[in-house]
Amino acid sequence: MLASNPLLFAFIAVGVIALTVFYLFFYQRWKRRRELEQPFPSPWRALLRQQVPIYNHLSDDQQKRLERRVQLFLSEKEFYGCNGFEVDDRVRLTIAGHACLLILERAFSDFDEVRSILVYPDIYSTQATESDGLVVSTRHEVRAGEASSHGQVVLAWNQCKKAVSQPHSPHNVILHEFAHQLDYLDGSADGAPPLSAEQARHWQQTMSKAWEHLQTTLEHHHKPWLDPYGATEPAEFFAVLTETFFQQPKHLWHEQPEVYNVLRDFYRLNPIDFTGHDG
Repeated sequence: MLASNPLLFAFIAVGVIALTVFYLFFYQRWKRRRELEQPFPSPWRALLRQQVPIYNHLSDDQQKRLERRVQLFLSEKEFYGCNGFEVDDRVRLTIAGHACLLILERAFSDFDEVRSILVYPDIYSTQATESDGLVVSTRHEVRAGEASSHGQVVLAWNQCKKAVSQPHSPHNVILHEFAHQLDYLDGSADGAPPLSAEQARHWQQTMSKAWEHLQTTLEHHHKPWLDPYGATEPAEFFAVLTETFFQQPKHLWHEQPEVYNVLRDFYRLNPIDFTGHDG
């Protein structure tokens, strides 16, 4: 039938090509624009005020920008409760609000690869596999959160609540795990997210020096300027630094001003400027 009607076949082919091009290059932008045409729900705003302490110290423009990021985040990411945990709006807004602080001044597309967030009620046990090239061994680990290059983030809710109740502590598991997701953007978790050539050179010099300083401090049993967990590997160094940058910005600025400036350039904001955020 189609073969005998080349004009009809041509119309169908053009239509299929047009739909494919729209889906590949324009659908996501169209869908996000449609989502942002909806007003940000007032109950969500109230939860951000309660559950994301930094939100209250942002400028009006920054608050609106964070709300837009959160709105897209909640429309695109799937949340799953584990071990009987029930995920409600408080849980979603707490996690989305903190996660989107990392991309407040960056492109939302930085989180495009994040597909799902699994939430346990408490710290959880998992099996870790190690190989020395000849022997593969497994061991049980207790974790508060983890991130994977496959777009999955796992969090323990009781640790997320600590981030809310202790906004100036050095620990924030949500910031930590989503920093890993930014690290994965270039395909590997190596402690250096995608950077321009000039940024990459400055990052390498600054972070290498700071990493060595942290290692030396720990070797001499002195009080470290950063959570010692950051000294385990470069990926954890970046994630722990991100926690400190947002949670204790003045401390990081005092101890490592060059590191602070590198992170400020990457995140494109200055947490010290958040009124009342003493860090």
